[in-house]
Amino acid sequence: MNTYLWLLWSFDALIALVVLYFFFVGLADGSVSLDNMLMWLLILLGIGGILLIGLWLRSATILWILAAPGLVYLLFLLIVVIGKPRWN
Repeated sequence: MNTYLWLLWSFDALIALVVLYFFFVGLADGSVSLDNMLMWLLILLGIGGILLIGLWLRSATILWILAAPGLVYLLFLLIVVIGKPRWN
């Protein structure tokens, strides 16, 4: 169970790093501005909260809140890369 929890937490941490990357890129190019800063801060606070609370409670259920959409998106990307669909 402990390995499962750390694997799930690591996947969530990778998702958090991707979100942080887009946040800092948005700061650099100006797309993250004062108009949408509150939204970005709420997203970052939510992701950080899920990571910290999941680790503190040692609860895989809380970690799945972030991991489930990440896995669905990863599955979508794999289908696009492997299937090479036509978008027209």
